[in-house]
Amino acid sequence: MDSKATFRQILAVGELRAIWFAELQSILGDQVARVALSVLVFQRTGSATWPALTYALTYLPDLIGGPLLGGLADRYPRRAVMVCSDVVRALLVAVLAVPGIPLPVLAAVLVVVQLANAPFTAAQAAVLPSVLSGDRYVLGQSLLKITNQIGQLAGFALGGAVIAAIGPGRGLALDAVTFAVSAIVLRLGVRARSATGAAGPATSTLRRLSAGAGTIWRDRRLRALVGLAWLAGFVIVPEGLAVPYAAEIGGGAVTAGLLLAAHPAGIVLGVFVLGRLVRPEIRLRLVGALALGAIVPLAAFWFRPSLPYAAGLLVLSGMCAAYQVTASTTFMRLVPDTERGQAFGLAGSGLIAVQGIGLIAGGLLVGVLGSPATTVSVIALAGLVVAVPATRAWRHVAPPHPL
Repeated sequence: MDSKATFRQILAVGELRAIWFAELQSILGDQVARVALSVLVFQRTGSATWPALTYALTYLPDLIGGPLLGGLADRYPRRAVMVCSDVVRALLVAVLAVPGIPLPVLAAVLVVVQLANAPFTAAQAAVLPSVLSGDRYVLGQSLLKITNQIGQLAGFALGGAVIAAIGPGRGLALDAVTFAVSAIVLRLGVRARSATGAAGPATSTLRRLSAGAGTIWRDRRLRALVGLAWLAGFVIVPEGLAVPYAAEIGGGAVTAGLLLAAHPAGIVLGVFVLGRLVRPEIRLRLVGALALGAIVPLAAFWFRPSLPYAAGLLVLSGMCAAYQVTASTTFMRLVPDTERGQAFGLAGSGLIAVQGIGLIAGGLLVGVLGSPATTVSVIALAGLVVAVPATRAWRHVAPPHPL
């Protein structure tokens, strides 16, 4: 039976400390940069549409980058992939900070910056099982998830003040510095390991994609885990409707901000509780039930709850959504080491895609139903229809013990 690890134990591992610190300061820099880009584009155009489109450009390239570039984490040494990705992003973000850069150039550079995110993320996810084993790996993944969520909250909260103080150009320069620091920390703090797959152009991108998809499809456990992870497409809808829902219950920007913060806060709490207080074998058994639990509270939006109740429902949903950590760590353990980068790229891109589809569906459906509250609950009920068979599939194939 796998013993329960502690945060003190995993932070005693030098390689994990390097990965964690690089992640923390990069996340903070990225959120400040997103605010800076929105402010910069709005100042240049005076339009509310272009900042929104620019913000979307910080997410959409991952849909392409994951499947096409995630496999680099298998073909080349993973530390080298992370360091090179950081160096490329540092140089390109520095270009974004140049005063007066034409907006078409800014958009093109931003797309390339985000494409470079895909191999980094895949390499980081693929190298972590080599750094930590057993329940330490799960807790390490939990630590990174908590760091990511807190970093996003802090980065967005402080980003406006930072940009107001130093300006958008310097804010982007600050983000470039965080990528450079990350590259140095990873280069010095993570041990060099040989590539797990064949390097070079011998294997075509299409063949690698096909092999990664085949690996997932042939294993019922991997298929079930991907299905459970992609339920996030139903859970994300309240985020896209936070502003109109706040207006529906008589609130404004502050109400919307609290609603947006509630779900990530729940995730942080849930990840901590699961990672620190729940035994590994129990976490594995709870994956399906928690996937359902992430959706069920959202159905209660049918009753148009006031801010305290709505925030409580979102916190509860977020706590249950922490199952994603167990699902992702189990997924990575089941995938052969030589294919982890490609498989992670495919599954991760699908996760981004279903979240985008969920946001679009929510935006279209609210135009038909006329009520954000009704829209959230209807999509949640549809999510339960999908989640029940996904949960049953996992129950039939789940390993009896942690891997």
